[in-house]
Amino acid sequence: MRILVVNVNTTQSITDAIGKQAAGAASPGTEIVPLTPAFGAESVEGNYESYLAAIAVMETVRAHPEPFDAVIQAGYGEHGREGLQELLDVPVVDITEAAASTAQFLGRRYSVVTTLDRTVPLIEERLEVAGLSARCASVRASGLAVLELERDEQAAVDAITAQAARAVEEDRAEVICLGCGGMAGLAERVVERTGVPVVDGIAAAVTIAESLVRLGLSTSKVRTYARPRPKQIVNWPPKAV
Repeated sequence: MRILVVNVNTTQSITDAIGKQAAGAASPGTEIVPLTPAFGAESVEGNYESYLAAIAVMETVRAHPEPFDAVIQAGYGEHGREGLQELLDVPVVDITEAAASTAQFLGRRYSVVTTLDRTVPLIEERLEVAGLSARCASVRASGLAVLELERDEQAAVDAITAQAARAVEEDRAEVICLGCGGMAGLAERVVERTGVPVVDGIAAAVTIAESLVRLGLSTSKVRTYARPRPKQIVNWPPKAV
């Protein structure tokens, strides 16, 4: 089984960390192929960057030369999953939905701890679209930018665990979801601080993708995610300026 794990930003070190986390969660015989988009922002922290990332991820997957069995979109709260589901005949799993759906097996209510406050509405909207918001106790911001997660790991751990603890104590969350692909590998540290289950979206997405492939299931093409209709697309890809 081969699973593409596509970073939504262009920072290679984040792709490497995502790939490592995904490989650690994969079953024997599953090949993880981490991909970095050829264009886009170095980190995705707003609507413009998120829509740009959606295009970049779709084009990166479309251009991949080798066959694959599933795709994971490794951006929390980002746009584009629906477009991938139209384009592909294999399962597409988004880490936002993977983490939240997994959390609902583990407790009555879950909270998401993410990066900057400006990303909170994007995550809330994606959970609403996916039908996963009813049991979400809160989406909390750690105040750290995506790239700061790498620069000072201890500061990142402190900020994330502090918000996770507040989610449990103040928002009555029973499960925590790590709300950024760049937080891969931090789950154990948050468990130590909060004492509740912590779901890493990358690991959850790998497990779900593997299960869908083994069950022989993929996206329905009857209506919502039918393949795009054949038509002329003008001036794409855009010429360099």
